[in-house]
This record gives sequence, structure tokens and C-alpha cells, in this order.
Amino acid sequence: MAVVVSDTSPLRALDHLGHLDWLEELFDQVYLPPAVASESREPPAAFRPLDVNRYPFLHVLAPENAARVTELLSVLDAGEAEAMALAEELPANVILIDEQTGREVARRLGFSVQGSLGMLVEAKRRGWCSTIQPLLDRLQVELRFFVSPALRETILRRAGELPQP
Repeated sequence: MAVVVSDTSPLRALDHLGHLDWLEELFDQVYLPPAVASESREPPAAFRPLDVNRYPFLHVLAPENAARVTELLSVLDAGEAEAMALAEELPANVILIDEQTGREVARRLGFSVQGSLGMLVEAKRRGWCSTIQPLLDRLQVELRFFVSPALRETILRRAGELPQP
């Protein structure tokens, strides 16, 4: 199992679907920087609050290198910047992140990247759900989670819910 650092979006997505517990099953330790904990507790009006302290498998830990966080803030938001800096310090195996720019930066830094959609595919592979299409639909409709048509097709194919071309 892996040590991971999470950004806000994957937490929000799994919590919305009622499956935040999947993180505990997938990973040994899940760390969140304070900015992610704050963004989760005090989200924009469209989202419900998530108190990460209610989940013993989520550990809030601040990155020590403030200069590194400031450097990363030139291209990332606060949660993403703190998550990357914390992942470098731990070191983490995986960063949970959905936003494209953050995913690109994480890969350049040498991290494996996992997003909400990849976790849905993994949950189906492990038998935790029989189909991911309704979950994907809920994310897109209820959370306005952006998924391009091409990515949606790719994810549903990976999950075995669309025939291979």
C-alpha cells in the first residue's frame, strides 16, 4: 500500500458519492495539507462542508518548506501547492489530484497521479461497486465535475462498461 497526499477535489468527489472510506481501503496513510483541510471544511457555496477530522485515516500535516509552497503557488492553487510540497517532504508515492495543471506538475516532479475517476475504476475492479457510470453521472450533474466526452469514454472503457474499439 502507498502513502498518499490528497488535494481537495478527490476528497470532495468521494465524500459526495458516500465512498470516502475507499481511501482507507486503497492506501496505508492519506495526508492532507492544511489548505486542503480548510478548503474541505469551508467550500464554495455549491459544495457541502467536509470535516476531515471525523475520519481517522485522514492526517492533516503542514509542509515545512514555506519557500517551496510559495514557489509552487506561481502555478498552482493553495491546496495543490501545499499538497505537492508535502508529498516531496514525506515522501509520498501518489498524489490524489484531478485538475489538469496540478496533475502535470505532479508528474514532472516524479509522482504517480491518481484522480477521482481512476479511483472509481479501481473500486469497480475490486468489486466495491458493480458499475461506475451512475457514479460518474452524479459527479458530472450534481458537482458539475468536468469530464470531457473523450475522457468519459476512456474511463468507461477501462471499467469495462463500454466495448473496446
